[in-house]
Amino acid sequence: MSNHERSFIIISQNQTMKHKTRGPIESCDFPTVIDRKRSSLLGVKSSVGPLDAKTYICNFEFIGVSMAVSEPVATRRLALDWRTLLDHRPSRGVCGCCGALRPRYKRLVDNIFPEDPEDGLVKANMEKLTFYALSAPEKLDRIGAYLSERLSRDVARHRYGYVCIAMEALDQLLMACHCQSINLFVESFLKMVRKLLEADKPNLQILGTNSFANIEEDTPSYHRSYDFFVSRFSEMCHSSYEDPDIRTKIRMAGIRGLQGVVRKTVNDELQANIWDPQHMDKIVPSLLFNLQSGEGTDSRSPSPLQASEKEKDSPAELTERCFRELLGRAAYGNIKNAITPVLMHLDNHSLWEGKTFAVRCFKIIMYSIQSQHSHLVIQQLLGHLDANSKSSATVRAGIVEVLLEVAAIAASGSVGPTVLEVFNTLLRHLRLSVDYELTGSYDCTNIGSKIIKEHEERQLQEAVIRTVGSFANILPTYQRSEVMLFIMGKIPLPGIHPMLPSADSGSESNRMIQVMLLKSLRQVTCGFQTTNMLTALPNSFLDPLLSFALLEDAEIRLLVLEILVSLIDRHDNLPNIISDISVLKLKVDKCSRQDNLFMKKHAQHLYRHIYLCCKEASSIQPHFEKLYSLLALISMELANEEVVVDLIRLALALQETLPVFNRCAVHALSSAYLNLISQLTTVPAFCQHVHEVIEMREKEVPYLLPEDVFIENPKMPKTLEKLEVEVLFQQAKITEVLGGSGFNSERLATPYIPQFTDEDRLSKRKSVGETISLQVEVESRNSPEKEERTPAEEITFETLKNAIVDSVGVEEQEKERRRLVVEKFQKAPFEEIAAHCGARATLLQSKLNQIFEITIRPPPSPSGIITSSYGQPQSRSVPVFEMKFPDLCVY
Repeated sequence: MSNHERSFIIISQNQTMKHKTRGPIESCDFPTVIDRKRSSLLGVKSSVGPLDAKTYICNFEFIGVSMAVSEPVATRRLALDWRTLLDHRPSRGVCGCCGALRPRYKRLVDNIFPEDPEDGLVKANMEKLTFYALSAPEKLDRIGAYLSERLSRDVARHRYGYVCIAMEALDQLLMACHCQSINLFVESFLKMVRKLLEADKPNLQILGTNSFANIEEDTPSYHRSYDFFVSRFSEMCHSSYEDPDIRTKIRMAGIRGLQGVVRKTVNDELQANIWDPQHMDKIVPSLLFNLQSGEGTDSRSPSPLQASEKEKDSPAELTERCFRELLGRAAYGNIKNAITPVLMHLDNHSLWEGKTFAVRCFKIIMYSIQSQHSHLVIQQLLGHLDANSKSSATVRAGIVEVLLEVAAIAASGSVGPTVLEVFNTLLRHLRLSVDYELTGSYDCTNIGSKIIKEHEERQLQEAVIRTVGSFANILPTYQRSEVMLFIMGKIPLPGIHPMLPSADSGSESNRMIQVMLLKSLRQVTCGFQTTNMLTALPNSFLDPLLSFALLEDAEIRLLVLEILVSLIDRHDNLPNIISDISVLKLKVDKCSRQDNLFMKKHAQHLYRHIYLCCKEASSIQPHFEKLYSLLALISMELANEEVVVDLIRLALALQETLPVFNRCAVHALSSAYLNLISQLTTVPAFCQHVHEVIEMREKEVPYLLPEDVFIENPKMPKTLEKLEVEVLFQQAKITEVLGGSGFNSERLATPYIPQFTDEDRLSKRKSVGETISLQVEVESRNSPEKEERTPAEEITFETLKNAIVDSVGVEEQEKERRRLVVEKFQKAPFEEIAAHCGARATLLQSKLNQIFEITIRPPPSPSGIITSSYGQPQSRSVPVFEMKFPDLCVY
């Protein structure tokens, strides 16, 4: 070496010794960087092969490299080559020793790592690195790449302390830097997180997950993919590590990781693929798996509440918060992709039968999604119910129970655009359940395919009925009326609708379907309130409903009475009318015009069915209680003066010969109702008469009062002979006392007789009179002469038989009549034929004159008024050609 000016490359002896302790140092292959001429400057023999790094490393404090002053260009080129080498080669051998020639960002990164990893991050140097990154954002991607390189090396060498320091530094840089080049830096960050998640150590997985979950990306990127993270975090959620504490930590880390993926992607329009089924099929089941694992702990309220510190550490609570956040960010088009994995998870793990977990899941869903999307969840559940139509009754009952809870949470009117389709699906499954119960199989072609338990089908049917009512409660009044008509159209009417295909149990199927659909209708009518009964209960609904009151089945008649009571009770008076009449707090409003029109149209129909229901021998205590409730509610809700009179007539008409129990029950019903109506009319004399009769019954015949009849074991006499006048309500007495108060005494004095109509053909019961012939009587109510009535036409069995037999010879008789007419005109003399035709012409002309006299009216003028022979003015018919019209009317 020469003694000219020298430059020194300082190499730390300690650093050199560290390399020596690790074993032989690898050779540095850089023949393209340092040629033979530059090698001579270092005092090293040139060689064709790679230079050994040991050549440059010695055990001295300083090594001097002299460079001649006459070669400044060579010196600069040598320094440039060394810097290029250190930038692009790993820190091995010479490259790790020449710290002064390394880029600044690498030196700043190296300086944040302490000698002892337990000392943690060097905060002062970290501030310098952060300032440098903010000042030179173009270097941010290189900083991230270098940190990633160091972390990978530390993970491979099991230096986990430095791994934690690297992740901490990376987190601080991500939080501090927000620039356009952040995307490249984030790629390095994700690469580091991926490296940690691929490690076998649970602590590294948790470290990488926490770092990933705590960083929010506010810069969208179209090329970034989270497929690996979704798969890895989902796998961590299902961890089966042996140590339960570590297993819980891994699962919670997986949940936080999925939460981080959701936060980073759902609001990014460029990352919409997170809602694809391939991702949702991993995310949602992982969350439900951890949510189910917390079923043993105390359950929370479905609405999000402030959790305690203990709850925050629970995987189930963390899962619920993550699940709520996921559903709360779901848009309209993504609801289906989020709900389908829930349904599949409940199917695969047989969780419908327990009902509890399924109900909890869908409560979370309904409380988390936007209210206007509730109908999508309902449609998904209905479709799933259809898909499981042949599953066991417990599975279908679980789905229906979930629908029941969902309907209670859904906002008003959120059933969706196809309201009737919802009820059609439920009623279809109700009918299928009845069919399954009767046939004993889910498949009619294979009777022994599955064993069906009747009690499970009954539980399903009750659940469907409750669900129908729950859905109806969220509908407005006009839609509920449509649903009532829809259900009524589904009920098979006797003699009209065909029976079910099962031949052996067709009638039983019809009866069961009638009962189930009437129960559904009863659920729909609960709480139904309308101001216009005429439009709410049209003929298409009321007529079929009342026709069921004529059936022999006591259960069906009771359901009809309950439906009528529910429809008429608009002021919730039903709970009060059974108690003591004197302390009632009844709400009575003046009858509106619409109610008057309704009663004018349907009153006689209602009275008739009430009368016939009382006459049924199969009626028991609940029937008479509902009949009393129905009479009372009609009196409070729909009664005007005329209706009150008719109801009193009806109550008096019920006191006739019946079976002992029915007769006693009817007398008790009449006494209870007349007591109520006397209180409502507030006529003192009427109230006094009713109280006198009740007191007389209490003394002599207590079995004619409600207290002794409507009990579990009533004490009835063996026979009920003719009753004394004092224990009966006298129609003459009531007519007298009410006539003085302005009521129609003439109508009160007329006994009530039910009017029979063609509706009797719909019932299977015999006629009330048990007569052979049918009396068809048409009464003209509008005729001013009440005594003139069309004579009754008696139709006997012989008449019907002759009509059928004689219809065969009708054509023969017609031919014979035509032959006689032709023969008469061929053979009779001309004078006879002329006289016959003249008589017919005269008769026709007289009839026409009568018609014209009636139809042609004179104009309103004084000349058109003439006086008849009795002195009363009479209109004179003026021919049209004699009428004088104004000029404005003549063209």
